[in-house]
Amino acid sequence: MGECLMLRSMILSALLPAVICLSTSTALAADELRLISAARIWDQGAHNAFTDLVRFQDRWFCVFREGSGHVSPDGSLRVISSQDGTHWVSAALISSPDSDLRDAKITMTPDGRLMLAGAEAMHDQREYKHQSLVWFSSNGTDWSEAVDVGDRDNWLWRITWQGEQAYGFGYGTKQGQLSFFGGNVSGEFRKLIDHVDVVGTYPNESSIIFAAGDNPTAVCLLRQDGDPKRGFLGRAAPPYTSWSWQPLNCRIGGPHLIRIPDGRIIAAVRLYDGGARTALCWLDEEQATLSEALRLPSGGDTSYAGLVWHDDQLWVSYYSSHEGKASIYLARVEIGR
Repeated sequence: MGECLMLRSMILSALLPAVICLSTSTALAADELRLISAARIWDQGAHNAFTDLVRFQDRWFCVFREGSGHVSPDGSLRVISSQDGTHWVSAALISSPDSDLRDAKITMTPDGRLMLAGAEAMHDQREYKHQSLVWFSSNGTDWSEAVDVGDRDNWLWRITWQGEQAYGFGYGTKQGQLSFFGGNVSGEFRKLIDHVDVVGTYPNESSIIFAAGDNPTAVCLLRQDGDPKRGFLGRAAPPYTSWSWQPLNCRIGGPHLIRIPDGRIIAAVRLYDGGARTALCWLDEEQATLSEALRLPSGGDTSYAGLVWHDDQLWVSYYSSHEGKASIYLARVEIGR
């Protein structure tokens, strides 16, 4: 492909990451993805993981969990910010004295604010184990108090906005039941489907995107950890209260979807065959298949990407432990047309 790999040392926000840069001198085939750069942008926590990414008020905001381990009682949600995607500073750290905060997700609301979502794993689990939460901010630095959303012991995962309405699947952390929620800019979420009928056992993490235009169909990429050890692809038409499901061709973790401007869909997932890695894949909706297009520099404890299309490139936040401890990375990717 005529690519030239070179390493150069940089110091980003008092860190010492390596930046991988790839030549972009040759044209790309239609379905080809090329890594432009990948850099470690944060490693100040003992374990840094489970990312998301948004562009807001001409700045980048990346969110993730900091804790002493992949599963530990001391998780906090860190928000970092950057003007250029290279130099990053801490914008906020949200902690709880009563719980481990996990799996940060960030979106821009229809009324122009940021909404940070996550879940808390309670230290005292006599009444309940988990509660999903959201926080709001007008600047990415000052955040509201936490707002309880969804049901107790139902983990409301990634939230997607469609017009004035927010949607997301939640999974029961006790019984593994999948539910579907709708919400608004006040953080009021109600259950639209109590029990989503999915073949297989223990459905959990998910990502939803919508088609363009009025009354768009919804597409969902769903992780499922029991038999048959495959992910699932779901579809629904408005009002999104009836979903059909197909098994994917592979097992996945940490799913996220983005529809790029020409209508094609890219999935960011953890793949397991041949070793755990964070990969970008083409999604074929009709065949319910994922085709790996690019392995990001990653391995070991890795995945949970954020995806943003900006300046005709795909920007990807993710975490990985391939260089030692779990750290946060940002990649820029060129996509053939």
